[in-house]
Amino acid sequence: MIPVELSKHVLEQYGSSEEWAQVAQIADQLHEHLNTEATLARIAEVNKPGRSSAAVQGTFLEFAGQLGFESESRGLFAASDLALRPDYFLKLNSTGIILEVERGKTTINNMDLLDFWKCHLCPDANYLFLLVPQALRQNENMSPRNEFATVDRRLSEFFRPRNYTNVRGLCVFGY
Repeated sequence: MIPVELSKHVLEQYGSSEEWAQVAQIADQLHEHLNTEATLARIAEVNKPGRSSAAVQGTFLEFAGQLGFESESRGLFAASDLALRPDYFLKLNSTGIILEVERGKTTINNMDLLDFWKCHLCPDANYLFLLVPQALRQNENMSPRNEFATVDRRLSEFFRPRNYTNVRGLCVFGY
């Protein structure tokens, strides 16, 4: 079983804040849980061609709830005309964390960028946890695509001063 990777990015001005420390601690707790033998086995079972991100979500849904994440929190985008919902949301003081899980369409359909955009637009969240496959196969005969490295590389660009958005921090988990 391949361990889940974690890459963290934060805007410079938030790097030493209590807010980021809390977000990073939650990310570390999730990362630790994802790397338990039982969870890794469940992820390996569902991370296959033709399976959905919902199957991956199901491998850690109970633990995410214990951390305080609410499934598909409604009303976060009520002020806009956009029909957007995150997979999960966790309220933290004056901000929050959106948690998104991708599988087959991560970079092929730019779902990683859509998830980042959702966090950017959400008035209640400034942090994004994004779970993506380390190696993605659309079918058994396809060579795997390194989704984790691609997503991490492209989204890290938003944490360079000239590209800042209101997303203060990003944690990319590669399962």
